[in-house]
Amino acid sequence: MLHELVGPLLEPAFTLGETPTSWGEVLGFVTGVLTVWLVVRQHIANWGVGIVNVVVLGLIFLDSGLYADASLQIVYVVLGLYGWWVWLYGGENRTGRLVQRTSRGEWAGVAAGVVVATAVMTWVLVSFTESTVPFWDALTTALSLAATYGQCRKLVESWMLWMTVDLIYVPLYAYKGLYLTGALYVIFLGLCVAGLRAWRRDLAGRAGSPVAA
Repeated sequence: MLHELVGPLLEPAFTLGETPTSWGEVLGFVTGVLTVWLVVRQHIANWGVGIVNVVVLGLIFLDSGLYADASLQIVYVVLGLYGWWVWLYGGENRTGRLVQRTSRGEWAGVAAGVVVATAVMTWVLVSFTESTVPFWDALTTALSLAATYGQCRKLVESWMLWMTVDLIYVPLYAYKGLYLTGALYVIFLGLCVAGLRAWRRDLAGRAGSPVAA
């Protein structure tokens, strides 16, 4: 049924070794890199491109048996719309949102949410799916949700969460034969470092400005 619905996206574009790479994975690669690059630059267009990216990747993950990751893409669409609104109107007096630091309370809430979500999703994947990597699938899903929440609110530490996720995703996707997507997350890792530095500079610049003083 899935192949009938999204057949063109799942058709092989080329082969890496003996593993075919689908057109959907190629499209996910391109839109993924563009999305993160736009986030680094704090460009509002990242949300629209990102929604296209997660829809495409969700279909690929579903076809590959990464059920938690596939479900995560639906949540990403909702969070993308939320982040789009916050970046435009989430600042003082409904102005654009500025980069912020994560408060201790938010860190505590994020940590608790990641632990609970990982435990619940691991149980669901073990009990009701044929996932071959239930814990890692659940952990990356929970961390990705936490990182996306931070990105929606322009929390500079969200880049650290994304780097943690990327370090897990690279070998996970290689294990599932999604080599191009694994390579995408290597690029993401480099962009996350650039994003962390850029957002920190933004914070430091505002802290040292006459207005901030």
